[in-house]
Amino acid sequence: MTNWTGLTAHEIAAAVRDKRVTPREVVAAHLARIAEDDAQVGAFRTVRTQAALREAEELASHSDLAELPLAGVPVAVKDNLAVRGEATRNGTAASSAVPATADHETVARLRAAGAVVVGLTNVPELCVFGTTEGVHGTARNPWDPSRTAGGSSGGSAAAVAAGLVPIALGNDGMGSLRIPAANCGVLGLKPGYGRVFAGIGNGDWFGMAENGPLTTTVADARLMFSVLAGERPESPTGPLRIAASSRSPLVGAGISRPYADAVRAATRLLLDDGQDVEHADPPYPLSLGPAALARWTAGTAKDAEGLDPLRLAPRTRRHAAAGRVFARTPLMRADQRSLLRERLAPFFQRYDVLIMPALARRGPAAAPWHERGWLHNVLVNTAYAPTTPPWNLTGWPALSLPFGSLPGGAPCSVQLVAAPGGEYRLLALAERIETLRPWQRTAPSATAAR
Repeated sequence: MTNWTGLTAHEIAAAVRDKRVTPREVVAAHLARIAEDDAQVGAFRTVRTQAALREAEELASHSDLAELPLAGVPVAVKDNLAVRGEATRNGTAASSAVPATADHETVARLRAAGAVVVGLTNVPELCVFGTTEGVHGTARNPWDPSRTAGGSSGGSAAAVAAGLVPIALGNDGMGSLRIPAANCGVLGLKPGYGRVFAGIGNGDWFGMAENGPLTTTVADARLMFSVLAGERPESPTGPLRIAASSRSPLVGAGISRPYADAVRAATRLLLDDGQDVEHADPPYPLSLGPAALARWTAGTAKDAEGLDPLRLAPRTRRHAAAGRVFARTPLMRADQRSLLRERLAPFFQRYDVLIMPALARRGPAAAPWHERGWLHNVLVNTAYAPTTPPWNLTGWPALSLPFGSLPGGAPCSVQLVAAPGGEYRLLALAERIETLRPWQRTAPSATAAR
């Protein structure tokens, strides 16, 4: 008997379309795995057991089942995106418990493609920080449960890495897809501005936040991105000009040896494969750090509007208060982002893809960070994840993928970046790396029973 957990979305959808398995059987198998393993992982805020089984049964009767690209594929959804019939809690006690009456556009697209939503995943309060903990639970790295899964799409990344679902939906305003993907050893793609419908929070963090896939293979990421973007996947051809850099974009936030070594090893791998790779550092401006901090905090201030501040954690209140101050400074001028794009554009005219560290160092401990001071949280987040914010500020696509391992065996990762419209270029290079150096798709604890 086939165990339907642990398979890719491609494999599951093909089996459902060929009628080798029913959607209900696939969903039931994943719900059983969640019930067995999630107490240790903490990926889900809520699991839609009965609703998911009912929706899987309804899906089986669709006349177009054989044509659906995600037929019967279980998917987890980040808990800041509406799923009809479920409350959207956004990691906070200050949110409404009233169920949503309609799906978010990205959720609707996944459902239309045949996916079945099995649950909503844990996030930090208002999706602010690069660790996931709070009143609704703590998401842990399935490779090392003593460590955070990352954030803010921490529950989604942990669910995929633990084999609880083959794919998950998250979003990224300062690295919130790529940070947990890098921690948990999965692939996370932040699309460029406008490629996928956003509709995240109160203003998409000033247009920096994007929805995107978390998967264990490049093929699944390409499939899920094409569904979210509402387009047919592309297959770019021709040689790529690749730059490799281990420089931190933020002054004072150094890159630890394992992540710098990962970039060097990936460079050697691609050179041995005949790729055109050279060392080159992007011309990051000194103002990048303050500009990122201003929008990070100001986005939180917007999302906190209308919420009872007494029901927010102290670190969130401080973050929002800082944002209200930054909102009145020149750092929030619209031309700050265009100036950054203009500064970096010549670099990306010379190179098709930049390969760089996904993180500066491994994720911190899985701890009650929501009970700790605001400044401590900001410093820890900045020290371990300084490499992701530039690509939200520019609005350009970026992708985190597993590459090598850290001392102790947890996954290491690299990040690929391209100019606007380069999502399929990133996926093509990621697929080549995956072919040359495959990674273990899920954490050992998730595969031990199989």
